[in-house]
Amino acid sequence: MKTNIDLPLDASWSRDELVTVTRLYELVLEANETGVNREQLLTTYNKFTRLIPSRGEQRRLDRQFEKESGVGIYATIKIAQASSRKRIQIDE
Repeated sequence: MKTNIDLPLDASWSRDELVTVTRLYELVLEANETGVNREQLLTTYNKFTRLIPSRGEQRRLDRQFEKESGVGIYATIKIAQASSRKRIQIDE
């Protein structure tokens, strides 16, 4: 995984929105590296989907994030949703 990632952010987002989106990116990366609390990941993803209700915009951000980091938001979330474990770690 890359060490320096250009996160896909929107300059029009408020500070709280930036924090929410950035936290989701961090949790997705953690889930794919060291593991993360499943409920925290899913809660943050739900905030993200309320913040960005457009599926097209969500997909665009996911594609940009995956291009930069090598991991996908949607793929990570699907695995988390299918799991019943408290902590998840995505094995590549």
